[in-house]
Amino acid sequence: MQFDDPSEMSRECAERLGERAGRQFAAMARRGFRLESPTDHAPATGRCRLGGPALLEPGTPWPEVGGIPLSLHAVLDTDALAPWLGDQLPTRPGLLNFFYLDPDLPYQEYSRLEDGPEACRVIPADPARAVETAAPEPARSYPATPVHAVEVTMLPDSWDVEDGDVAYDRDEHWGATSLILDVMSDLDGNTSGGHCAFGWPDTSYASWVTPRDADGPAVHLLQLPEDSELGWGWGDAGTMYFTIPAKAFSTGDFSKAQADMRCC
Repeated sequence: MQFDDPSEMSRECAERLGERAGRQFAAMARRGFRLESPTDHAPATGRCRLGGPALLEPGTPWPEVGGIPLSLHAVLDTDALAPWLGDQLPTRPGLLNFFYLDPDLPYQEYSRLEDGPEACRVIPADPARAVETAAPEPARSYPATPVHAVEVTMLPDSWDVEDGDVAYDRDEHWGATSLILDVMSDLDGNTSGGHCAFGWPDTSYASWVTPRDADGPAVHLLQLPEDSELGWGWGDAGTMYFTIPAKAFSTGDFSKAQADMRCC
């Protein structure tokens, strides 16, 4: 659920959920971005883009798994995003390069490698030292597409809410997810078809929720749905979600980032 106005979000939560549950749900909000095509009035945000060459520091090896180079899918310029993220960005990683195994590899090769932790990689780079680095064969190179990052406030999808997060009437609802589905579902903007960064993912799949550990829900880094113009797809109406454990994010350890793909 995305809101352009945080005060509207808080009001909706209070009116629909009541004072206690509304306050609890609103406290789960995170700042994030819709990634849209630039216009004359909304130019590209820093060096943020989809596709194109990677922006890596000299000497950084191109990531691979099983001898197969990964494909670069996006670059986020966190220096340009930092003013909106504020303390939700505890370190300043500079540029973040998002890599994933090319889904168009022969099926047997892809299925052998995709479940390994090295099938995805998020590599930070110092903006002052980063240089454009072309993908080695046979990695796919997608068209470089600058994006404008629209500042939004996001609430978690109903499937990302656990029973201990929000108070609910146990006689009326089978869980906190049931409550959110009942009273907030008409506010779901169905952003699963759009590219998003940070905030919360729009999972839209009951079979997958944002990973949690002892430090709480993982930090959502990037949501990439299939994109016919760019030339990538993740199965039938599929979406790729990049996340990182909260503790690893707080220390800037992007080697712990992971990717999850879901499709119909």
